[in-house]
Amino acid sequence: MSESIAETVQSKYASVAQSGLSTSHSGVRAVAEAFGYTPEQLASIPAEANMGLSCGNPTAFASLKPGETVVDLGCGGGLDVFLAAKRVGSTGKAIGIDMTPEMLELAHRNAARADGGKPIRNVEFHQATIDKLPLSDASVDCVISNCVINLAPDKQAVFREIARVLKPGGRLAVSDIALKKPLPPEIGNDLMAYVGCIAGAILIEQYRSQLIEAGFAQVDVFDADSDLNAYAKVDCQSGCGSSTMGSALPLVSASPCCSSTQSGNADLHRRLADLLRRYNVNDYAASVRVFATKPA
Repeated sequence: MSESIAETVQSKYASVAQSGLSTSHSGVRAVAEAFGYTPEQLASIPAEANMGLSCGNPTAFASLKPGETVVDLGCGGGLDVFLAAKRVGSTGKAIGIDMTPEMLELAHRNAARADGGKPIRNVEFHQATIDKLPLSDASVDCVISNCVINLAPDKQAVFREIARVLKPGGRLAVSDIALKKPLPPEIGNDLMAYVGCIAGAILIEQYRSQLIEAGFAQVDVFDADSDLNAYAKVDCQSGCGSSTMGSALPLVSASPCCSSTQSGNADLHRRLADLLRRYNVNDYAASVRVFATKPA
């Protein structure tokens, strides 16, 4: 990954992990439900596993089966890992990958009480970037990810890694942000828009072609027709009792006033929010469902 981008992404997501945002906040819960999680799913896992950062629900279309091994790229606090672990059962395994230590610390804490207040046994977590996975060749049945691949500067390297670790016939099921058309330069060149999951996104057709180049077959990338402005439902008022500062991006909405350690970031968030007020992000970007298979 580009060092400057990786460091910025890691710093911002570390602040989210420490923000205290969870399903107990009405806005965070509303975002998750807007992108396809059911109230029953959210109630079945620790509240702190959900921080309002999703753009879909990959476990809903991954067709996970008992006994399978599934890997979640950019697992955060473990939201999709825990849901996947329930699907694959005690004979399967759900593995979370994340590069941010604070996120992994949160995931481990959540795993200690994810099974009705008891430790969940069929999960594990690893610190790594998603373009260099600490997994053996052909060792995984399914790879999932939720609003993370757009953050990787070298997406082709990510797709090659996914193809490497998947077993023949294995599958990819991803929720992500992709572009309907090129972004205005004012947003496309903004680092905070990159961290916020928009500026790093690629065109839908490019997403499809890069997966094919990486060796995938039956590649399907389609617009889930979700309103990206759902992120504005998460604001500081819902989490901290401070003045509202909603926005149309996950990182803008999730961290500015909730973490006392990030007081210097408010100006950056306000700058990005100001940019987005000038544009309807839905005109340019979409929440997409991505499904592909590795040839048998």
